[in-house]
Amino acid sequence: MPWSPSPSVVLEMGHVIVVGSGVAGLTAALTATAHHRVTLVTKQRIGDSNSWFAQGGVAVALGHDDSAAAHIADTLAAGDGWCHSAAVEVLCREGADSIRRLIELGMPFDRAIEGDTGSGAGDDLARAQEGAHSRPRILHASGDATGRVMVQTLVAAVRARNIELVEERFLVDIEIENGRTRGVRLAVPDGSEHSVEGDAVIIATGGAGMLFEHTTNPSGATGDGIAAAARAGAVLADLEFMQFHPTALAVPGTPLISEAVRGEGAVLLDRAGRRFMMEVHPDAELAPRDVVARAIAECQRRQPDVPVMLDATSIGADRLVERFPGLTAACARHGFDWTSEPVPVTPAAHYLMGGIHTDLDGRSSVQGLFAVGEAACTGVHGANRLASNSLLEALVFARRAATAVDAPWPHGSPSSANATPLPPHDSLGDAAAGVAATPVDRLALRRAMWELVGLHRNAVGLESAAELFSAWTAPPAPSSFAEREDANLLQLARAMTAAAMARKGSLGAHFRTDASATADGSRHDPSGSRQEERRSRPRNDPQDHPRDNPREAA
Repeated sequence: MPWSPSPSVVLEMGHVIVVGSGVAGLTAALTATAHHRVTLVTKQRIGDSNSWFAQGGVAVALGHDDSAAAHIADTLAAGDGWCHSAAVEVLCREGADSIRRLIELGMPFDRAIEGDTGSGAGDDLARAQEGAHSRPRILHASGDATGRVMVQTLVAAVRARNIELVEERFLVDIEIENGRTRGVRLAVPDGSEHSVEGDAVIIATGGAGMLFEHTTNPSGATGDGIAAAARAGAVLADLEFMQFHPTALAVPGTPLISEAVRGEGAVLLDRAGRRFMMEVHPDAELAPRDVVARAIAECQRRQPDVPVMLDATSIGADRLVERFPGLTAACARHGFDWTSEPVPVTPAAHYLMGGIHTDLDGRSSVQGLFAVGEAACTGVHGANRLASNSLLEALVFARRAATAVDAPWPHGSPSSANATPLPPHDSLGDAAAGVAATPVDRLALRRAMWELVGLHRNAVGLESAAELFSAWTAPPAPSSFAEREDANLLQLARAMTAAAMARKGSLGAHFRTDASATADGSRHDPSGSRQEERRSRPRNDPQDHPRDNPREAA
């Protein structure tokens, strides 16, 4: 059964601190301010986040031709048998209400029909197709700027409320007293620190894409909230599952090319101009992201001097410019006219499925500490996130967490069976015993993570990465934001590598080249126990397995 609260511990909340100002943090702050004093803390400026860069849109079952049950089935199938089914139910069944609330705040989703049909079902909203979805259900805004428009809508709502905004503050640590959260320790750009007391802390700091040399994430995605929560004693889960987006433009900075482009009909070509994905998966370019990303990487291995190309010309120039104005401009900035020619693409680190282990209301294993968005591991995404489910997760679970701050706190905590032990904060500056200490170098760390803990993993590479990271030390007394980020990246690199080493078989985005293949030809855990091994909570309902899904069986 999912972890549920006990009525014996009741917390009366006054001051709620939200750390992070993407969609999850903004939604949590807006929800909490109805009954609490709220302080919203962000490392950069309000709204600066991964959410801003979300292009494709938000997946939700709206319209008479879709259902929450169909969305649930697609999410479970993409998650490769590792989803927490109760969390998926919450996501898909509460998603429509979250979208309606967002529309009430003024979110201008693109429409297929001018004006409101009055049906309330969402049939008037434009819906796009993306990989591993059984039907079009991706709502979008300004073509390919959904995240930016959503953040702008939420920021405007936050500024209109009585919410204290604290910008350019770095989360140093979560402060604990008598076993429960009592506030946060923050740093300012000049290196000085100060504490802010609070009755509850909601971590919404996003993921850790900057662990890898190639990523679609902005520079601030350094896993600060996840690392701080771990130092405070919170259980982490599923860190081995990092999603690599199949199609980033193969230029410096690897800007994302939305999966929605392939949903509109773009295809992947090898050096001979051949659509190789048709031989890899029945859904070809719209297969689950882990499948497409590895297929591109394998094609690149066979043709090291020639990039894989994404050909969107069949969509038509007018449609490309109308539907994807931001991507059209991005391609042009790098010298490509994708309306008339294919463009080079490469996989890049994109989204962390793991993070701070939470229940269905965002509670961590530390009393008073919540986590939402990419920083959290709700179990919704399993081993491989379904396209465009992340913004919906941010909306749904941030609202649940902010609503739960006054609810009874459960006795005990989530099981730590799937947690990766992390070094104590004080030991981050120490190299392993008998190993010469070397200051951590961020570029070298990111290159090592890409090469040794990236799309293709094996024991030799993972052991080499673990040895390398154990010899590195974080700055002994970090003062700048960059030095603090380096310490967090080193901490999470060690933890992710350990989690990947512990999972001997392949599952979803975690692919081991040294794992034996199962009878169906896919690479899975050779023990056959992927539904049970190292579970952090029950996720072994029969319906969790994609092969038990009616759509998969058809």
